[in-house]
Amino acid sequence: MRIETVDRGSKEKLYVQVYAIFSKKIESGEWQDGLQIPSEDELCRMYDVSKVTVREAIHELVREGYLKRQQGKGTFVTYAIPHAGILMKVRLSGNDLFGEEVTVSKEIVERGVRESSEETKKLLMTDENIYYILSRMIVNDEPFAEEFFIPMYILPDIHSEKISDKSLYDLIEEKGTKKISKISQTAEIAELKERTARVIKSREGVSALLFTRIMISSDGSPIAFSRLIGGGRKHTLQMEFQRLK
Repeated sequence: MRIETVDRGSKEKLYVQVYAIFSKKIESGEWQDGLQIPSEDELCRMYDVSKVTVREAIHELVREGYLKRQQGKGTFVTYAIPHAGILMKVRLSGNDLFGEEVTVSKEIVERGVRESSEETKKLLMTDENIYYILSRMIVNDEPFAEEFFIPMYILPDIHSEKISDKSLYDLIEEKGTKKISKISQTAEIAELKERTARVIKSREGVSALLFTRIMISSDGSPIAFSRLIGGGRKHTLQMEFQRLK
């Protein structure tokens, strides 16, 4: 296996070059999801750079959700977050998708503690129990179903919170053990599943708009994710884009 090298004659900083090498290994699948990467000492020897350079590159990849450090174990690939989604500067409200000139109401259909599924273990990187909320939202008279998944340790008292008239984003900001630093969002056309079709009184298998959001903390770890599906008529989506440094 050929090992890429840094270019010491380049004006680009060494840690940026090392960051690019590591991220390429992850995105290409050479470093697969769940893999423990080599130790800092090994990486220093492989690329002939200092430990400070390696640490800066790893720190940035941890912050962006590509890697996760586990104390006493090492650093692991966690490329489960859909980085191809949209990184947005948001107001952290549940209504910001459709702009300000809309009316939105929410009804809680189901809520409670669940064991972490394989999907939530992968997306939220935890085996902890998950608090699940299924809501019916009406946006300008059109129904949407929203599913929200959050580990219990992020909001230990969520079961006692009145959430029908409060933004879950605001609740995390007020009482969460971690705060939202950024949100990764994807938008696609998907088929309604039986549960969400029933909530919005539609047919299973019908095509609908699906928005998936992963909320990420400042240390790069995911703290919650949601799925909003429904619609069919024309909507204006409001988004603000932030330049990544």
